[in-house]
Amino acid sequence: MKIVIAPQEFKESLRGIEIAQAMREGVLRVWPNAETQLVPVADGGDGTLQSLVDASDGEIMTATVDDPLGRPIEVVWGALGDGSTAVIEMARSSGLALLKPEERNPLVTTTYGVGQLMSHALDAGYRHLIIGIGGSATNDGGAGMAQALGAKLLDANGNELGLGGGTLADLHSIDVTGLDVRLSEATIDVACDVNNPLCGETGASAIFGPQKGADAAMVDCLDNALHRFGELLMRDLGKDVLEVPGAGAAGGLGAGLMAFANARLRPGADIVVDALDLESRLENASLVIVGEGQTDRSTVFNKAPVAVAQRARARGIPTIAISGSLGDGYELVHEHGIDAAFSILDCCMTLEDAMSDTATLVGKATEQACRALRISIAS
Repeated sequence: MKIVIAPQEFKESLRGIEIAQAMREGVLRVWPNAETQLVPVADGGDGTLQSLVDASDGEIMTATVDDPLGRPIEVVWGALGDGSTAVIEMARSSGLALLKPEERNPLVTTTYGVGQLMSHALDAGYRHLIIGIGGSATNDGGAGMAQALGAKLLDANGNELGLGGGTLADLHSIDVTGLDVRLSEATIDVACDVNNPLCGETGASAIFGPQKGADAAMVDCLDNALHRFGELLMRDLGKDVLEVPGAGAAGGLGAGLMAFANARLRPGADIVVDALDLESRLENASLVIVGEGQTDRSTVFNKAPVAVAQRARARGIPTIAISGSLGDGYELVHEHGIDAAFSILDCCMTLEDAMSDTATLVGKATEQACRALRISIAS
């Protein structure tokens, strides 16, 4: 009997691989001879880097880059075990969590550190880059990323612009003759789970700018600057990104990655399960076990458990979920590949108590779910 165990991390509790190991203990108490494959997954957000490194026997790498305000910061990126794929989480270098509330100012924050991380990965020989772009502090359209990789953004006098979204109001031309040529050799997948365009009422500045420190006047300034940027990307590079769904993700970094690096924007969970070669791992499997901190109605929007379950269902393999808790609308997952869902809570307890003993609770819940399945199989 082969069982694929593919949970994601339980936030603020255990990493995906630790959850998977606890699930395996529960499985083996019921089926001691079962073959188990541990495939911790993620959906492109927090935990994506660690999950991919853990599942591929990869390595965590470090680099010193610029933070959103240009200060040096040591960050991590992932080198996967396939020897060709690197994983970058933009929030590590350009994330909102790196700033104090009073430091938030999308007129000046930059994605320069993202470009530096991409350069580090290219220097190390990696030509497939997976970039998660959630949690940004920026609204520069990926201009800083491009500048770090050799692009020149020039004003009307031919002078290079400074960093930050506000400077794009003075953009007159874009020169990519010095852009890192290795980008043309690379395949870049961007984990993007929003479909906002670059500009307008549902664009990067209007929707995400306020949480990054923008008031109404700043939103208008940034939106106009990004619109100018988009027009010049079309004029000078032939890249039409203004209305592409997802171009507005991470303050327009989605647009910048498409324009300067020919990146593909894809749902994060799909990128992860493809990178982990889930399809081959599912061959000859009898059961799939997924899990997350809370399963609820939001799970069906292509979060990792559903992304895994849908692939399992296509092969006729049943899937169960073992999650920290079951929230409103969790039953919807049954329409999306998850055949049964279980909570790890076996009595009344506080969140703190549950988080302090998560591994034990996950193992027990998995064991009980498998015992119920064994009855069904036996009958």
